[in-house]
Amino acid sequence: MSSAVSATVVALVVSHDGSRWLPTVIDGIRSQRVPVDRVVAVDTGSKDDSAALLDAAFGEVVTTSGATGYPQAVRLGLEQASDADWVWLLHDDSTPDPGALEALLAAAADDPGADILGPKLREWPSLRRLLELGVTISGTGRRETGLERGEYDQGQHDDTLPVLAVNTAGMLVRRTVLEELGGFDEQMPVFGNDIDFGWRAAAAGHRTLIVPEAVVFHAEAAHRGVRRTPLTGRHIHYQERRAALYTLLANSSGRALPWRVVRLALGTFVRMIGFLLVRQVGQALDELAALVSLYGSPRVVRRARRDRAARQPDQAVDVRPLLSPWWVPYRHGLDFVSDLAAALTNQAADVAERRRMASGRPLPVASEDDPFAADQGVLARFFTNPVALGGVLFVLLALVGAREAFGTVVGGALAPAPESASQWWQLYVDARHPLGQGTDVPAPAYVLPLALLGSLVGPTATISLLLVLAVPLSFWGAWRFLRVVGRLLDPQGPPAWLLFLGAVTYALVSAASGAWGLGRLGVVVLVTLLPWLAHAALGFADPDADRRWRAAWRTGLLLTLGAAFAPLAYWFSLVLAVLVMGAGFWISRGMRHRSAWGPPAVALVCPPVLLAPWWLPALTSGSAAALALDTGRLPMATVTFSDLVTGHLGDAGAPAWLGLLLLAVAVLALVPVRTRVPVLVCWVVALAAALVAAGLGLLTFERDAVTTAAGLGFLVVVIQAAFVVGAVIAAQGAVRASSDHTWRRRAVAAVVAVAAVVPVVGLGWFVVYGPGELDDTRDTGIPAYMMQSAALGPSHGILVVRGDVQSGLTWSVLREDGLTVGEDEIDGLMQADQDLNDAVGEMVSSPASGAVDTMPGHGIEYVVLPEPADGNVAAVLDATTGLEQASAENRETRAWRVSEPVEEAAVEGGTSWTRTALLVLQGLAIVAVLVLCAPSQGQERR
Repeated sequence: MSSAVSATVVALVVSHDGSRWLPTVIDGIRSQRVPVDRVVAVDTGSKDDSAALLDAAFGEVVTTSGATGYPQAVRLGLEQASDADWVWLLHDDSTPDPGALEALLAAAADDPGADILGPKLREWPSLRRLLELGVTISGTGRRETGLERGEYDQGQHDDTLPVLAVNTAGMLVRRTVLEELGGFDEQMPVFGNDIDFGWRAAAAGHRTLIVPEAVVFHAEAAHRGVRRTPLTGRHIHYQERRAALYTLLANSSGRALPWRVVRLALGTFVRMIGFLLVRQVGQALDELAALVSLYGSPRVVRRARRDRAARQPDQAVDVRPLLSPWWVPYRHGLDFVSDLAAALTNQAADVAERRRMASGRPLPVASEDDPFAADQGVLARFFTNPVALGGVLFVLLALVGAREAFGTVVGGALAPAPESASQWWQLYVDARHPLGQGTDVPAPAYVLPLALLGSLVGPTATISLLLVLAVPLSFWGAWRFLRVVGRLLDPQGPPAWLLFLGAVTYALVSAASGAWGLGRLGVVVLVTLLPWLAHAALGFADPDADRRWRAAWRTGLLLTLGAAFAPLAYWFSLVLAVLVMGAGFWISRGMRHRSAWGPPAVALVCPPVLLAPWWLPALTSGSAAALALDTGRLPMATVTFSDLVTGHLGDAGAPAWLGLLLLAVAVLALVPVRTRVPVLVCWVVALAAALVAAGLGLLTFERDAVTTAAGLGFLVVVIQAAFVVGAVIAAQGAVRASSDHTWRRRAVAAVVAVAAVVPVVGLGWFVVYGPGELDDTRDTGIPAYMMQSAALGPSHGILVVRGDVQSGLTWSVLREDGLTVGEDEIDGLMQADQDLNDAVGEMVSSPASGAVDTMPGHGIEYVVLPEPADGNVAAVLDATTGLEQASAENRETRAWRVSEPVEEAAVEGGTSWTRTALLVLQGLAIVAVLVLCAPSQGQERR
């Protein structure tokens, strides 16, 4: 021990804007029981009085610029400590315990082979929480300390042990070793140089010990973002991650390097996803930047590996025992999953407890005699709760009403689902589609969510689920929304039976309007989404700005999804937002603050950005009419004023008097003075929807294949929803106000009884007549062998001619498996090929026209006249050279085969670089919005 204590020890302190900690650090150095021989201080461009404090205390300060990294600062200090045997490295935010140096020197005397020694690091200012007892690194670049999170020092780690590395905050190192290894690597100017130095030292045969009896308190100012330096700025995680990747790549063996390169690249993307899921966007970008920085400059790593190879002995020491075990990253993954599960469980428990406290009902507690008492209490409450039983019964009956949607479902405006989700993906990716003679009309935006869901459950099950679950999910969403609205008006909220009636009434809108039975998938989806969208929009009124911004992204995402199925949802939301925000600017100055008007504006910007791959091509391809239509086959149903007020789509739907009864209840909702203002808001929304519908009702869209009115299904839904919400609000106020008046209670009971007729009769009608035009059959009228041939490719088309000479003939081309969901709108909006149109006209009018010779070039293999075939046209085609009669399954159907083989490249689809660019931007935007929708998981370091 005497030789170590008698050795010359120079303390080297590096500082940068550390004046808040330096007085304590100076006192810690002066109070050492074994004093240092000298103190050399290096200040890297501090803007505070750090240099002055050090000069006054030790009188030997080297000053340099703020761009000087820690390795350079240590090198400058060594130039002033050439006579030192040991160098004791300290940071300006690390203060040693009075016995720290004594314990380190004692350990060096007991183990003369130790060249690097480090103290136990404890957190400053808590003083008891452990930070490090030596460090190592995992195969993924994670800094491993072997400590539990938040572990306190209770003497449980007091053994002196060999480790890979120790922190530079308190590191005692032989000067000769420091010089032999070339000091610290300048590629790591702030973070991570301790692990790299320890790895190089171990490979060179030097031993590193952790000495728990020596204690240093460390504030970790740079790591925690308390202090910002020119070398890190706001990107602390970038510096830390880059140092970790560099350490692994520079020090790994040549045999392990290829696997390390691949693993770190894949691991970086996994970590990015993890950071994005918890809304740590900055750290996710830092991860990517660190990877690109190193992988984009391979010469940096090659130079580092050559330098390390030159400094190692002929037989390098195996450092693998000092590295983190291979299974540690997987343990961290399991810890993350368990932490997430625990957080979700605790959150659910907290929500349940708050609800219990708000309701004043005690939570059933299990006793030792009956451990299932709590569960029995829950079951007992369920079976004795009429509302709960009614909800279950309603869902069961709704599933009965949706019976035709189980399995394959087609009919009305709903085309068949494709055979695989890959067809939806192909439809969405392609810029040109092999429909008809090929078209640039873009795929509808809703094809993307259908493709995503279809990839999980299949296309047929996707359509089935959307229809089957529409009413139950609408019921759930309406219940949540009406409950929140009721609590905003009255902390007690609406009675459960009132919520039940309102939610059931709204949930049946898709069925009662006829949208469900007509196969108008977009309107059905919008009915399901609307209460969730409205619930998200309520967040704009939250007093917390961060919650308002999260509400903006959630609302924008839901609005985008709704606009994908019904573009009119966006246009109406835009009109409504302008009216509401304009009134807000006029009424309150607070609306002028960015955190007030910004969230609604962000929500309105989301759809045009996220739906750009649909909207932009629709405008450039001459199919802008798609932005005013509903989903499904054209034409759209004509909606009159009476249809609007009764909640119908054309002639479909439940009896009209049910809609009139709901309208009457909504009018009566204006009577109670207590709730008149919020009910008037509902009426304003309904009237705005009616005015927009009246304007759009004057428009018709003429295409080559069809003439159609605008798709007003969403506006019908909005009006019905406004009526339901207004009625529930008024009923809630009336119930509270009539508690002390018998005649009022009777009046309210009478109105509620009348209003209850709407959901009762509507549910009964849905159960009996709900399926409407939907069924599970798909009959094209085309012989099966022709369909099999058409499936060979888009150029094996079938020309289908319908009608007769007197009333007129129409034609269409059936390709592959026919029009499926998503393709029918494209077919209705695309322009007919004029060359083919002229050729078909000549072919059916004159057998000698020679038009049949052009059919292979148009990708036509068969010609079919479905029943009842016009005899005159059939006679012309029979006499046409180049057509061979083909068999048909129905006697009334006539068919021919084109003699010449089709040209395989006659009709082709494909993508383009502009389409690809739009899809890439859309994908990135969707990921960004999803991340911003997530709850905050703590603030990023600044």
